[in-house]
Amino acid sequence: MQRTYRFITLMAVAGMLTNICFGLAAAEKKAYTFHGKVEAIDQKAGTLTVNGDEVKGWMGAMTMDYKVDDVGLLKTVRPGDQIIATVYDGDMVLHKVHVMPKQGNSQAKM
Repeated sequence: MQRTYRFITLMAVAGMLTNICFGLAAAEKKAYTFHGKVEAIDQKAGTLTVNGDEVKGWMGAMTMDYKVDDVGLLKTVRPGDQIIATVYDGDMVLHKVHVMPKQGNSQAKM
């Protein structure tokens, strides 16, 4: 019986250490700032099709589908919106996506 408890304790500690190691590995990924224009939204797939600018050290300029970390965003973003997001090495998900304010003259000319 005591041997079983030791084994369970050992497995629990090993599991916690594994989780800590994977958590540290994710935290060490290099972050980049991503800019692009939304071309399409796929609610079902949870993706945005974005014409993205080049992100030096991460990816060249191209249009492709990206998953987003917050699918609630898909209800508010529209095709044509300019976005800014955070991306990480080895991860094709857009994190912390923000829609940029529309460019244009908001003041009437006098």
